[in-house]
Amino acid sequence: MSIRKLTIMALLVAIAVAGSTFVSIPTGIARAYPIQHAINVIGAIILGPVPTVMVALITAIIRILTGTGSLLAIPGSVIGALCAALAYKYSGKMWLSGIGEMFGTGIIASLIAVPYAHLLMGTSVAALFFMPAFLTSSIIGAMLGIVVANSLRKTVFVTNLNTLLK
Repeated sequence: MSIRKLTIMALLVAIAVAGSTFVSIPTGIARAYPIQHAINVIGAIILGPVPTVMVALITAIIRILTGTGSLLAIPGSVIGALCAALAYKYSGKMWLSGIGEMFGTGIIASLIAVPYAHLLMGTSVAALFFMPAFLTSSIIGAMLGIVVANSLRKTVFVTNLNTLLK
């Protein structure tokens, strides 16, 4: 992996961690952190699947350690990042990356979070308990990520970045 790609990954982690400190939306039992989902979409478009999943995992771990995220940050961000990156990789369409993020986090991760929370957090909840919060966060974040990625795509930075990262 190139130094440039690692630097972009570190920058995305820093933006996601800082963004979750300042931007959160109360959604019932949980808080929605849409910046993480926006970063997942941007990373999926700029970096690809493996680096995007690494960014999501590192961000989730830092958020857990700093207290801005719970243990649910891991499945919530990593699964969405993977789905967003795979959707973009195989379609080349930004909006499908956003749909992948929403589906991965809002549906798949919210269902996986139930047994995950039971095992690691000692919480017993219904199967669809986390879905409203995860969907809210991922929808807002995915839309924000698509808007930012679309704006970035028009810049010289991303045009040059795509050739430099290959």
